[in-house]
Amino acid sequence: MQKPILTLLAASFMAAAASSAAQAQARPFSLGLRCGDVANLVSLNGARVISTGDGTYDRYVAAQRYCARGETTKPAWIPTADNPQCFVGYTCEPVYGRDRR
Repeated sequence: MQKPILTLLAASFMAAAASSAAQAQARPFSLGLRCGDVANLVSLNGARVISTGDGTYDRYVAAQRYCARGETTKPAWIPTADNPQCFVGYTCEPVYGRDRR
């Protein structure tokens, strides 16, 4: 009786691990996409993590509401396949000098 349960648990664990790996690989690479396509990804999703090079990535947002409390937006330009300075939206940056309650 315990063997089927252990097999089921092992299969569930492996499926979860495979799903996590697939999600990690799903991050779009800006240099493989056109500027408009990257900007649309951010705009349509509200916020998106995008790779900009080997081991470099950031979270880009469409508007202030996608930032955490105590953060503000900062315009973001990243390289894409067709534009070395593509405006894709904003990054969220901490607000300094203000009361962050």
